[in-house]
Amino acid sequence: MTFARARATIFVLLAVATLASAWYWIRLGIPVAMADAPSGRIACVSYSPYRKAGETPFTPAYLVSPARIDEDLKALSRRFDCVRTYSVGQGLAEVPAIAGKYGMKVLLGVWLSRNALENAEEMALAIEVAKRNSATGLSNIRAIVVGNEVLLRGELPQQTIAQHLRTVRAATGLPVTYADVWEFWLKYREVAPAVDFITIHILPYWEDEPVAIDAAVAHVGAIYAKMKAAFPGREFLIGETGWPSAGRQRWHAVPSRVNEARFFREFMNFVEKAKLPYNVIEAFDQPWKRKLEGTVGGYWGLYDDDLRDKFPLSGPVTEDAHWWVGIVVGFAGAVGFALFGALSTPTRTRIASPANMVRALAGFFIGAIAAAEVRHFVFANRDPFEWLLTIFLTASAVVTATLIAERVGRWIARGESAADEELTCAAMADAFGKRAGGGTLGGAFVGALQGFWLVAATIVNLLLVFDARYRDFPSLLFAPVIVAYAMLALTGSTRWSNGTHEIEEKILSRGLVVGAAVIVVMELPINTSADVWALLCVMFALSTWINGRREAAV
Repeated sequence: MTFARARATIFVLLAVATLASAWYWIRLGIPVAMADAPSGRIACVSYSPYRKAGETPFTPAYLVSPARIDEDLKALSRRFDCVRTYSVGQGLAEVPAIAGKYGMKVLLGVWLSRNALENAEEMALAIEVAKRNSATGLSNIRAIVVGNEVLLRGELPQQTIAQHLRTVRAATGLPVTYADVWEFWLKYREVAPAVDFITIHILPYWEDEPVAIDAAVAHVGAIYAKMKAAFPGREFLIGETGWPSAGRQRWHAVPSRVNEARFFREFMNFVEKAKLPYNVIEAFDQPWKRKLEGTVGGYWGLYDDDLRDKFPLSGPVTEDAHWWVGIVVGFAGAVGFALFGALSTPTRTRIASPANMVRALAGFFIGAIAAAEVRHFVFANRDPFEWLLTIFLTASAVVTATLIAERVGRWIARGESAADEELTCAAMADAFGKRAGGGTLGGAFVGALQGFWLVAATIVNLLLVFDARYRDFPSLLFAPVIVAYAMLALTGSTRWSNGTHEIEEKILSRGLVVGAAVIVVMELPINTSADVWALLCVMFALSTWINGRREAAV
């Protein structure tokens, strides 16, 4: 390839990357019109108070204070008429009394697990709460939900659950129900005779075949009708339904703030017309769930962890009001790269030269994508280790891409001064190496960094193939690095001084291509997040192959 053609290809590659990074941010700020909710009131919502970092139901000693419950329910009462709990432990036994202060009904939850002693204690406390509630004349407990997704977790047989239901009903005189994903009611039918009404969970995002937002509410309606037909004459409650605002894409089901708002508005219009009883998940974002379900687990709330509405129930919805931050960071990167290039070149290359235009495009792309990765890991990180790791990797990606972008910029500047655009890239690379004092150390360092990123991408691919359900696609982290090495491949520059590590790189790069193909098949081509990651993997492998051919010829 001639220098002129390589320079043009690099410019096109960077232009596409820059436009993509700019569009990533711009689309976050575009208001999306959608149907308004029929009212500002929602029937019932799942309430778990563990909305702050470090709070979790898995800490036995943790106790939710009455003051926290009061704060939460006071806020929820402005929008919801009822709350559903999942346990009476850790201070949640106070929920009915406090909810009564704000005129709210309660679906009182009893947590069941495989531990018989804990189950007995939980049921005894729930019975006590129900009797106390009745004795005070409050009577705001609508029903007791004895067990949640126990069959899904495989922790108890259906006969035991049915017996627990009968025990609680006999002791309290209140309606009882059991809650599980809808398929498990069809699979385990012995529970149904023990409940007063059947509580089903319908979560389009989590279906074995995920449902896109366009069809999500229709899917809920279809499943409800299917269950009514399977259990004729029985009453039903939709016990959980909702949509996440952040996390990994599953097939064509995309978590986002806009999609969450759309789901709830369309669902509320649907149940208003169909007159169906329902409870939605959930009141608040739950950081602790990210340990179990990845990023997406923590973002099912209608409120964030500071009790702020995540979206309005009427009018257009914007994904991120701070979308402009990424554009500003991108422009800062563009100006900084271009100025550095102009001032660091011995001939004081003019700011608008092709070399500096490439630097400016690279600066915008690296800056905007790095800002996007920071936005992502603020959502995704779960503990200090992950914070340290992602900060290190993001900084490393920026450093790697910056080093290569400046190297490519100097390569282009040298080519312009050669005044012969028909020179081959190989000749240009050799000439550049001699004029730069050999470039062996710098080339080896850049090559070593490529080895590091090849290993990192391979590890990610293995995880996405064998343990993908709760893992995000790391395209934002790797994109600057992979685009940078693609530019380097186009220059024909060598990275190692003697072609070492060639076999390892061949194995890793070919493995990336195979892994990318497997991921696309697993996720289906309709998953754009998987498609982008696969494209980056193939680009990285191709760049490594091109550089390897150049090394072999040296």
